[in-house]
Amino acid sequence: MNKTILYSKDGAIVWITLNRPEALNALNYEMVEELEEVLSRVEEDQEVRVIVLIGQGEKSFVAGSDIKELRGRNTLSGWLNSQKRQKMLSWLDNLGKPTIAAVNGYAFGVGCEIACSCTLRIASEKASFGQLEINLGIIPGAGGTQRLPRLIGKGRALELLLTGNAIDAQEAFRVGLVNQVVPHDLLRIEVKKLAESISEKSPYALKFILEAVNKGLETTLENGFKIESNLFGLILSSQDAKEGLTAFIEKRKPNFKGR
Repeated sequence: MNKTILYSKDGAIVWITLNRPEALNALNYEMVEELEEVLSRVEEDQEVRVIVLIGQGEKSFVAGSDIKELRGRNTLSGWLNSQKRQKMLSWLDNLGKPTIAAVNGYAFGVGCEIACSCTLRIASEKASFGQLEINLGIIPGAGGTQRLPRLIGKGRALELLLTGNAIDAQEAFRVGLVNQVVPHDLLRIEVKKLAESISEKSPYALKFILEAVNKGLETTLENGFKIESNLFGLILSSQDAKEGLTAFIEKRKPNFKGR
């Protein structure tokens, strides 16, 4: 079992726990290395259909970067670390399997960046979000200046980035940063319900929807339509598509097997 990243499998759902509660789950180099190992495992596991990320303890999802480690970086090591984290979170964003950030507390700095790289974000009523780097005289380095504007718009993102202010869960919901806010004690239950609902869908359909949206947002609307059409044609050759259409006609629940 990894030390700073805990991994547990519940049927088609994998729970990844960020496990440094003594440091409010502040991200350090060891956590990044272990998280990369886990991502490699879930990417290759055909049984896994949904991945959930959550912080250990009651207070924090990820409260930011390990400041002691950050102080020791210079221009080159800072650049390399930024590149490594960006690559890891792009990997998370493009796994081809839906990911859910179960934000149970502080999601500051890189914690907010991790949440933004997930497919969906479900927040406890006790959660709070912010890109606080400017308060330390630095800027985000794991994609925060790019993903946050794409999620909530340029104006709102710049307000958070330039002020370094934190917002609570309800404000995060209002600006579109999170999909749902749920009672703190019910976070795991509500996230599991959502994950189970998604895990019942065709893995091919899940993968192709994520691919169409992610690639489409990087290009023009016209090219996005082409991506969608290509994937639509391709998915019709799958057994899951045949099963889904047949089940609808036969008025029964489909049994998708990822074929």
